Amino acid sequence: MNKEILRLAIPNILSNISVPLLSSVDTALMGRMDSAAYIGAVGLGSMIFNFVYWSFGFLRMGTTGLTAQAYGEKDDAKIINTFGRAALFGLGSALLLVLFQYPIGEACIYLSGASGETEDLVRQYFYIRIWAAPATLTAFAILGWFFGMQNAIYPLILTMFINVVNIVANIICINYLGMDVDGVAWGTVIAQYSGIFLAAALIYFKYKNLLPEWDLQKIFDWGKMKAFLQLNMDIFIRTFFLIFAFGFFYNRSAAEGVMMLAVNQVYMQYINWMSYAVDGFAYASESLIGKYKGAKDNIALKKAIRLTFLWGMGGAVFFTILYGLGGSYLLRIFTDQEAVIQAAMPFLIWMIVFPIIATPCYIWDGIYIGLTASKAMRNTMFIAFGVYILGYFVFLPFGNHGLWAALLIYMGARGLVQWWWYRNGKVV
Repeated sequence: MNKEILRLAIPNILSNISVPLLSSVDTALMGRMDSAAYIGAVGLGSMIFNFVYWSFGFLRMGTTGLTAQAYGEKDDAKIINTFGRAALFGLGSALLLVLFQYPIGEACIYLSGASGETEDLVRQYFYIRIWAAPATLTAFAILGWFFGMQNAIYPLILTMFINVVNIVANIICINYLGMDVDGVAWGTVIAQYSGIFLAAALIYFKYKNLLPEWDLQKIFDWGKMKAFLQLNMDIFIRTFFLIFAFGFFYNRSAAEGVMMLAVNQVYMQYINWMSYAVDGFAYASESLIGKYKGAKDNIALKKAIRLTFLWGMGGAVFFTILYGLGGSYLLRIFTDQEAVIQAAMPFLIWMIVFPIIATPCYIWDGIYIGLTASKAMRNTMFIAFGVYILGYFVFLPFGNHGLWAALLIYMGARGLVQWWWYRNGKVV
């Protein structure tokens, strides 16, 4: 079982780490501009797209769970038609985002709390990057399907390719073409469409034997479609509240001023590095638990839950030690502005304790996805979000320290409520 977990987790960790690497490169590039507003603008712009795109995160998560269970059942028709249902839904949703980009963009920019120079830069970023939506949402479905097929290598290839192209394009646009925030946005558009072409080639190379089972009548079968939509609606609601929680964090960071927004954007890179690495084990649990549920092997399922937790918490300890020893050295990777570094140092303690407190909720997310326990995901998120908002108002007098305290309480509450829900047989 440990070998099986690592076979899935290691490629996932490598591919996941390339995601915060991209964000970190963007932050580092903007951190060398002549104003902290550039760092904040990229942070807010990325937050907006996290909010918009990861509201559709069900396209990856729901597809993984359903595909993994079909894989466990050895049902080829269900496998390929699950993919078709997710990919077509993702493409249709993306076209609506592009069509209604102006009201969506203006609403998101307003809610972000950006103002002045930062607001202008965020607006510039949004109206370029939105054109990557069709490629981005289709890629969600493709990655979810690969994970469900117990294939962690193709997501690694695809994600690494997209992010390397993105990094190179960003560096060229900013350092050689004289762009700033617009260069970061164009780099993302170029990379996302490059990734779709590669994904199509990978699918044809590995899974062309499944293509004869593709059946539009089965894809649009109302019974199957209704189950697909219900599962994904629950995950959508859960993800909406998750992204809203981080959006609220950025909004309140902006209210603390340009300097605190820059500080929190830098520290959010620490959280990204930790979360994407730990998510490697969460993704492994999605694939394995879905497979064992489909095969009706409860003994292996429970063993997978226990061992993925052990591996995930081991990763959390590693990041706690790394952040504790890294101190100001890690900060200098993201910015050379001494004022930002000095302003950030008092908040380093939150990065040291964050991995240990937050990791359980990442692993539980993977477990719930593998079980396709979408209603339980939704309900536990409601409770944790309520704890988060309560925590924010309790710690409001402590300024930015209070903001970090509320976020940490939220992540801890998610894991605790998910554990209680599972232990008491409420995960259905």
